[in-house]
Amino acid sequence: MIDPFLNDPLAKFLGSWSTGINVYSVMFRIFLVVVLASIIGCERSSKRHSAGLRTFIIVSMASAVSAMLDVCILSVTPEGFAVISAASIVSVAMISGNSILFSSRSQIKGLTTSAGLWACGIIGLAAGAGLYTITLISFVALILCISQLPRIEAVLKDRSNHFEVHLELKNSYNLQDFVTTIRKLGLKIDDIESNPAYANSGLSVYSVSITISERDFKKYRKHKDIIEALRSLDYIHYIEEMN
Repeated sequence: MIDPFLNDPLAKFLGSWSTGINVYSVMFRIFLVVVLASIIGCERSSKRHSAGLRTFIIVSMASAVSAMLDVCILSVTPEGFAVISAASIVSVAMISGNSILFSSRSQIKGLTTSAGLWACGIIGLAAGAGLYTITLISFVALILCISQLPRIEAVLKDRSNHFEVHLELKNSYNLQDFVTTIRKLGLKIDDIESNPAYANSGLSVYSVSITISERDFKKYRKHKDIIEALRSLDYIHYIEEMN
């Protein structure tokens, strides 16, 4: 096994007590993952995601404890392998998968939170193994990804020639009127899919994929401007861009 004291700058800075499994190192590693997981969990909770503060802390702490148990076992039986850590990651993957939901508007919810929960579990394993530098670098990368990348994604999506909308029409006969309007605006409909979740609502609901085909139209209009213009049509009950 690689000695973290010889390969981890932070472990070397903290001292030899931080590299082995003892009362102080166990307390420090659990404290470290709880603090880091709390920051990530707060970011998710602030955006009303299903997996929030408690979930991230529990997953990260359990992963850290799993790694420490494996370190103890491997110190006694070097020919073995990290069974508990492997089982921990599989369990986190299953929990993460259950946090992914499909809304009535055919949108996938919780995918980023699911991936973040899984990544937080791996960060917990790194901390539990005493790899403090890897832990902190991974934490910084993860928190930046989930907090800052959505802004970049929003800009890229708004500049894209393709977008998808959730469309609620007052009557199914209005679909042809909507298609005609879209073509007049210099847009192209790639696909129209009826949403069965609204079968008994009295509305005709669709998921519509649209492409901006005219360059001049794309130059001066954003997706929100197009949707706002469509929202003013009398036969449209509701319309919004899908994530």
